[in-house]
Amino acid sequence: MICFVMRFVRICVLIAAMGLLCPTGFAAEHTQARLLLAVESARPGDVVMAAVELRMEGNWHTYWRNGGDSGAPTKIAWQLPEGITAGAIQWPVPEKDVTAGLTTYVYRHEAMLLVPLTIAEGVPAGTRELRARISWLECDEVCVPGSAEVQTSLLVGSETKPSTEADRIRTSQKKIPGTSLSLNPEAFWESGSDSDTRPLMIRWKTSPDTATADFYPYATDDFEVSGPTERVGSEAGIITLRKPVLRFGDTWPTQVRGLLVTQNSEARMTAYEVTMPVGVSGETQAAQVPELNKQGSMEARVGGAAKSLWKMLVLAFVGGLILNIMPCVLPVIALKVLGFVNQSRESPGRVRQLSGIYALGVVTSFLALAAVVIGVQQAGRAASWGMQFQNPQFLIGMTVLVTLVALNLFGLFEITLSGGAMGAASNLASKEGAGGAFFHGVLATALATPCTAPFLGVALGFAFSQPPGIIALMFATIGLGLAMPYVVLSWNPSWLRFIPKPGVWMLKFKIAMGFPMLATAFWLLWLSSSHFGRNGILWIGIFLVLIAMAVWIWGDFVQKGSSRRSLAVACSLAILAGAYFFVLEKQLHWRAPVGLDRMAGSGQQVAGGISWETWSPEALMGARTTGRPVLVDFTADWCVTCQVNKRTSLEIPAVREKLKSVNAIALLGDYTSEDAAIAAELKRYERAGVPLVLVYPPGVDSKPYVLPEILTPDIVLGYLEKAAAPPPVAGGS
Repeated sequence: MICFVMRFVRICVLIAAMGLLCPTGFAAEHTQARLLLAVESARPGDVVMAAVELRMEGNWHTYWRNGGDSGAPTKIAWQLPEGITAGAIQWPVPEKDVTAGLTTYVYRHEAMLLVPLTIAEGVPAGTRELRARISWLECDEVCVPGSAEVQTSLLVGSETKPSTEADRIRTSQKKIPGTSLSLNPEAFWESGSDSDTRPLMIRWKTSPDTATADFYPYATDDFEVSGPTERVGSEAGIITLRKPVLRFGDTWPTQVRGLLVTQNSEARMTAYEVTMPVGVSGETQAAQVPELNKQGSMEARVGGAAKSLWKMLVLAFVGGLILNIMPCVLPVIALKVLGFVNQSRESPGRVRQLSGIYALGVVTSFLALAAVVIGVQQAGRAASWGMQFQNPQFLIGMTVLVTLVALNLFGLFEITLSGGAMGAASNLASKEGAGGAFFHGVLATALATPCTAPFLGVALGFAFSQPPGIIALMFATIGLGLAMPYVVLSWNPSWLRFIPKPGVWMLKFKIAMGFPMLATAFWLLWLSSSHFGRNGILWIGIFLVLIAMAVWIWGDFVQKGSSRRSLAVACSLAILAGAYFFVLEKQLHWRAPVGLDRMAGSGQQVAGGISWETWSPEALMGARTTGRPVLVDFTADWCVTCQVNKRTSLEIPAVREKLKSVNAIALLGDYTSEDAAIAAELKRYERAGVPLVLVYPPGVDSKPYVLPEILTPDIVLGYLEKAAAPPPVAGGS
């Protein structure tokens, strides 16, 4: 009865708000709407950020995605040409307004609602008209529905060019709530209830100077987290809120979604998006991950209460050790073999010294990664293993560096101490002194991060939830594991007898080692397509060709002596400058790719393969309500382990047939670019990064099976079979 009364009251309020109870002829003229784009022109395959700007006069206001007790969200009805599709609205943080006992979430003065627009590959060049009908509810002392037809044009061509609104839209993107792994939010029922209302407790970590805190819930059809908020407890650095929940059906919610909003003593607001499973009496979501199969059971057991620092350090060391046989590190292993050959003429003491410097390079690089992780977490963002490969500037820098290493191994150029900075890092790859040994360690670390290994994921998942000191210790231990085989070999020269003596063959071997490096450069070039699109790969390729030409001129006409050395230097530097300013700055806008979001990458369908659907929290919940098993694969283009799993254990005929036979739904979460929702799922299952593969049995309350990081067909097939099997009947004879 209470539910019926509450819903009836809300319907009446909303009818009044929509102007049906307002004076006849009252016009909505208090909000102006415009459609803006971050770019003037874009390429096929790009994702362009659009913004619907709403400007409200005086005290008039519009509403957030959850209007609250008496509001209604703004809606956008797109009218887009073929080949261009719109994503979901990205909402800025609203203001909470309480008037006459009614809570609403509003925007005053101005609101920028962001929407990513995807341009399909193959869209013909030309100008496209983008139109939308915007409808909203605007209120002051009375509420009036408003609407507007907005439009703008977009040129589809061969380059991406920022618009005059690019900076405003980029600033608005920074106001969209993100996620934070340091919050550790949890939601739980304070007590049971015999009625349709029940107190929900929400708790999370925050800074000591937090003055006010609140939870802004997302709207749902089955229940409502009411507006009133009561802060309870006074524990330093911990916020605990009590929020009443009203259900509209017979069941209580199993999770809540919304924003955790805080203000410090200087009135600076911070908001983070969260999805929280609802437990009982303070149960945390991390305690709900089940034990796995025989291969993965160790990871699940270690993830429980038996965790201790020394066990995690052992796993970190073993994981670093195993990284040496992962495909990411193979190019560097080849260089180390060449190094051992060169060092065979050195004294044992010198060999041991160089191996120690190599280990120092590895450990120093891992400590640098730890510092980045700590910095990202302190900034309130989600850190993950391999996250630097989500950064387009890092990808281009690594592609150039590895290409220079390959060209140096091919003998295209050599750098002496007087050769200047150009390519100095590349020359370090073939030097056998202290600088070369240290650089090998740095390069091994940089190339190792797209891979994961058995035990490493558990150790990293533990590390990412610890204080900064433990994070640094864990990363240093992984580095020691990665470096240890070379240190051991250098202290036992008799184990290197299988390596031939130095000779002419070494020159050929050195050239041959350039090809694995070149293959690595091509792989990095392919990864860049997720940020710069298909045409972007062409321009990066042109940039690399120009770099190769510049270093060839440098090597042939500067280093080898020439009567026109000054001219050669000028030509080389001119080519480098032209390549940078024309390609990177003008064509790619590489420092801030404008309007680009996630491209088609790991989410692309394989011809005849699994029919993947895009993962999202809503898609997962919808799939689980169908009563069918659900397979979820969190992956990324840059994750080598993910791609191996895909080709050997997921996208294979046996798994496709099993998915059909058990009538399972397959969801794919693409983590190639940063994704806050996927980062939250990784944290929930104590994974430091992708891959993460889950198999859900039928039913919305069933717990998923968490598969190990390195898959085999038997593991995947076994858990699909297990998930599809009917549950045992209790009380049977």
